Amino acid sequence: MSEKLEQAIEYRFHNRDLLLTAVTHTSYANEHRKEGCRHNERLEFLGDAVLEIISSEYLFLKYPDKEEGELSKIRASMVCEPSLAKCARDLGLPRYLRLGKGEDRMGGRRKDSITSDATEAVIGAIYLDGGFEEAKKFVMKHILLDLQEEDLFVDDKTRLQELIQEQNTRVEYKLLAEEGPDHNKTFRCAAVVDGKTIGIGSGRTKKAAEQSAALEALQQFKR
Repeated sequence: MSEKLEQAIEYRFHNRDLLLTAVTHTSYANEHRKEGCRHNERLEFLGDAVLEIISSEYLFLKYPDKEEGELSKIRASMVCEPSLAKCARDLGLPRYLRLGKGEDRMGGRRKDSITSDATEAVIGAIYLDGGFEEAKKFVMKHILLDLQEEDLFVDDKTRLQELIQEQNTRVEYKLLAEEGPDHNKTFRCAAVVDGKTIGIGSGRTKKAAEQSAALEALQQFKR
């Protein structure tokens, strides 16, 4: 597993235990607690911070005329949960995730919250194993430069609303479900127009779930 995943992310680890931890979800770690199995939440925390400084530097240099507020909005759109989940799917990361049996049966490999967290954990693992420059290479190649220019400026909810406004109506978002403990909740939301559901998405916050639902709706329109 390690070698194939290393080929996918184009980085070879000196300490492969870091990579193994990066793809280990809490559900798997809980099932293998007696073996001393570690989950990826600490690496996710670190990777999130590394990703923020790299994306901030990238935008600071790329758009010298933009103000702080605008740069913040662009960054939020670039490194939001759906964007990171898309990058994870492009890398084939979901197939390498170590999930608990129940989480796997419930479609955990398709959840944006889990795949985006694993992406940040991989960034954290690369940072610890190879340093900032190696982490930067990964982020630049597989996250920042892979995102389309249109996705850097307008979030999916705004794009969907602009599209729907052309039909003289508006989008509403409905909370469908709220699962998990307080420290690790997953929300499911639907994008609804005139009483009809046009997209469903999930995320660790209601806002992220609404963005995911809007993205699915946009993809449906494109098809």
